[in-house]
Amino acid sequence: MAFTIRTTVACAAALTAVTAGTLTASAQAAEAERSAFAKCAAVSGDMAARLAEQAEAQHRAAVSAAKKRHAAHVAHVAKVRAAKKAAAARAAKEAAAAARARVRAAARDGAAHASRSRARTSLTSWMLPVHGAIGTPYHATSSLWSSGYHTGVDFQAAVGTPVHAAGAGTVVEAGWGGSYGNNVVIRHADGMYTQYGHLSSIGVSVGQTVSAGTRIGLSGATGNVTGPHLHFEARTTPAYGSDVDPVAYLRSHGVLF
Repeated sequence: MAFTIRTTVACAAALTAVTAGTLTASAQAAEAERSAFAKCAAVSGDMAARLAEQAEAQHRAAVSAAKKRHAAHVAHVAKVRAAKKAAAARAAKEAAAAARARVRAAARDGAAHASRSRARTSLTSWMLPVHGAIGTPYHATSSLWSSGYHTGVDFQAAVGTPVHAAGAGTVVEAGWGGSYGNNVVIRHADGMYTQYGHLSSIGVSVGQTVSAGTRIGLSGATGNVTGPHLHFEARTTPAYGSDVDPVAYLRSHGVLF
């Protein structure tokens, strides 16, 4: 019985020791496992922090790149708009310059046309040589004239009244004409001649080309006269004695009395 008790006690002690040893080993394993887990957790946390930092850095880089792209796009749009605005301004300026050039060209063309028109008119139009009523008519008879009749018409005009060429032509005589006093003779394109007598002064010279309306002198009372007037003749030659009806001649060129 004593053996049994002792044996039992010894077995219990041994079992206790074994159990204690087993428990001690298990505790150590658990501690090691916890330590490993702790290390893994620490590593995982460090990696997570690094990944988070990398993600944040990538996000910041992406945001910065996006801002740069946006700024570049805004600058490009502004540059394009500025270029378009400058091009529109240049086009408007060129269009305005072209419009002004067209206006100037039109004005030049208009002036040239008016000048040509005036030139054509002066070459083809005819007019009265002086503003005044007719006094002595053509072919009036009197002993005052060597031919016995009046070879032209007399226009009433005070001394100094402007006298104009009745039509375009060339001056073939300008000077003293005897009984005609100061006189001018003009040859016209139709081969006829007109004479202007008793002038107080002469304003043209031989060889000069004149137009209808060119002032050739001033009326007066030089030569064989009884008072101031303009003596006007139409002739077939520049010489005395080739006279034709001056009123009919002027009317044939459209001059109205």
